[in-house]
Amino acid sequence: MSIRPPTLCDAADAVLMVIDMQVRLTAAMPAKVLARLQRNTGLLIRSAAELGIPVFASEQYPEGLGQIEPEILKLLPDGAGRYEKTGFSCALAPRFMEDLERTGRKQAVLIGMEAHVCVLQTAFDLRDAGYAVSVVSDAVCSRHRENYETALARLRHAGVDICDAESVVFEWLRDARHEQFKALHKLVR
Repeated sequence: MSIRPPTLCDAADAVLMVIDMQVRLTAAMPAKVLARLQRNTGLLIRSAAELGIPVFASEQYPEGLGQIEPEILKLLPDGAGRYEKTGFSCALAPRFMEDLERTGRKQAVLIGMEAHVCVLQTAFDLRDAGYAVSVVSDAVCSRHRENYETALARLRHAGVDICDAESVVFEWLRDARHEQFKALHKLVR
């Protein structure tokens, strides 16, 4: 299958995927990294909700890793897809691929943890299924910096777009005259 080249994020064609932001995983992250992750995750979830972009959230083996972080959970919009999984890729979660296909959208913006395991495997599977995939570098993390850096290098080398949260928001908006610009611009500051 051919790889879709990176392109600007398009609000009309995107979904936001919040991968495994669970209590036992967040507890293992360095405080500074976790603060960055939570700030940018909040920015992207709020922006997606304002723009009507579908949001999907996964939980890796919640019996062992706990539920989605309460602060993240309360930000998820009504109707957000939630998927429990034991496979590392979200593509292996029951109903996930069917629900994603049903949206008719072909861009997936990925945030969450860990970058070198569940985020990476999800990105590769979605890329192989023909989706344009963007991984948000300041909204993903791993327990160890080396794993995070290796994951981003592998993703980039494989044709996955690496971007940052602020870029995604402004790409979704495209124009300062967008009706949601003022509301979302306030979130960026």
